[in-house]
Amino acid sequence: MVNEDPNLEEQDGTPQQQSAFRADPNISAHPSVSAHPSISTNPSVSAHPSVSAHPSVSFHPSCSANPSFSVNPSSSALPGTLAQPSVLAQPSSSGPEDLSVIKVSKRRWVVVLVFSCYSMCNAFQWIQYGSINNIFMKFYDVSAFAIDWLSMCYMLTYIPLLLPVAWLLEKFGLRTIALTGSALNCLGAWVKLGSLQPHLFPVTVLGQVICSVAQVFILGMPSRIASVWFGANEVSTACSIAVFGNQLGIAIGFLVPPVLVPNIQDQDKLAFHISIMFYIIAGVATLLFLLVIIVFKEKPKHPPSRAQSLSYSLASPDASYLSSIVRLFKNLNFMLLVITYGLNAGAFYALSTLLNRMVILHYPGEEVNAGRIGLTIVIAGMLGAMISGIWLDRSKTYKETTLVVYVMALVGMVVYTVTLSLGHLWVVFITAGTLGFFMTGYLPLGFEFAVELTYPESEGISSGLLNMSAQVFGIIFTISQGQIIENYGTKPGNIFLCVFLTLGAALTAFIKADLRRQKANKETPENKLQEEEEKEENNTSKAPTTMSEEHL
Repeated sequence: MVNEDPNLEEQDGTPQQQSAFRADPNISAHPSVSAHPSISTNPSVSAHPSVSAHPSVSFHPSCSANPSFSVNPSSSALPGTLAQPSVLAQPSSSGPEDLSVIKVSKRRWVVVLVFSCYSMCNAFQWIQYGSINNIFMKFYDVSAFAIDWLSMCYMLTYIPLLLPVAWLLEKFGLRTIALTGSALNCLGAWVKLGSLQPHLFPVTVLGQVICSVAQVFILGMPSRIASVWFGANEVSTACSIAVFGNQLGIAIGFLVPPVLVPNIQDQDKLAFHISIMFYIIAGVATLLFLLVIIVFKEKPKHPPSRAQSLSYSLASPDASYLSSIVRLFKNLNFMLLVITYGLNAGAFYALSTLLNRMVILHYPGEEVNAGRIGLTIVIAGMLGAMISGIWLDRSKTYKETTLVVYVMALVGMVVYTVTLSLGHLWVVFITAGTLGFFMTGYLPLGFEFAVELTYPESEGISSGLLNMSAQVFGIIFTISQGQIIENYGTKPGNIFLCVFLTLGAALTAFIKADLRRQKANKETPENKLQEEEEKEENNTSKAPTTMSEEHL
């Protein structure tokens, strides 16, 4: 194997380099390629007919022949013979990376880990008010609906900003979007520190709105990071890890605020406890912003998969952003997924926002356990997401896995609805964990299924449309279920969600598994060459028959 550049990044484990282009065995070397007298020929060099020279490899006078390099016997070094220009890999307009080498980078795990961390920080800030809803109502002297809007502003902000941010992602790339998202997340956390007085509720709203804008720069990233940085057999796992950070942030947001901010009557002491929580999250957000500046890179030197290499080669700087969106809206399977994903994720957002209120109604004074139930839902969902991602990488059964998980999320919601009012808190922990395993575990499945259905369209746009659907349904479900709970109780409110999850499961069954990215990964140059040879053989075998018929 020829190592073109000693500075190339090394792949984890066994190095595997695949050529996206193969030189024709009948093509001769270019006259500019000559064997310099200083080149030493190793006696172990073999002339195997099945190995062809890579078009990007040139013999420099300072180089020696690598013992593992094989020369095609049909390629002669005659000065008068020219190489066909069609086999030469043209430089990509998207960057200096060599598209002919398929290779994963060690940095990929650092990138996805940093992203997961600042996504976690942003998700914590989304749920930190809702998890102690009653305490913030008392501190700021506002209604429960006003505190609910501190969560719903995340959903509301996302809808108008989705398409502009998706365009920015296409225009400026991953690093710029990551820097902007982490910077806004840090800024919003520091603004909240100016709201530590009961009359400063508008300031905390401003800080939360800034964090909600940061979320727009975060939610569409997991599938894009997975595609740009990870190999074909790692994308689903990587996407699950990226979503994992967001879910972990929600889990911590359920667990930590009830511990840091106890339900006490003294306003000054309450303000002190709230300030501790705000200072901690501001410090963490600042540290993560610095890490993004240091370690987050735009993309690896080489494409990590065949599909990504094709995506780079097919990318056109003149491609219309609006035409891509129009094509997505014409994709029936994807639009069905947009609706079903929105129904599931919207139900999860409503459940998370209103969980504290529902638990307190049936178990007064159990704010800490309400947070722990939320933690159980999210931790179980993270486990479900990881298992689903690993399963998808091995089985590629996107449609079947998505449908099964969706149906089980519906079953979990029904069981949770029935057991919430039984009076046994430990039963609620179990049923809520089962619900979270499937409902939250579905989220990365939707991202990856969308990329499969829409390849080679931008992952940022497809993920953004999924998240926009989730925000729209999240606002509708949160407001509607909140009003139902206030007027009729928790059971009718949860039945309301069950009805829409049933609709989502039914629509999922109608999605056709058109796995375009998997087809692109299977269409290797070797397969294409074999198909062309078979066609030529068929044409050759038919030619004499045609001539003999003409003679007759």
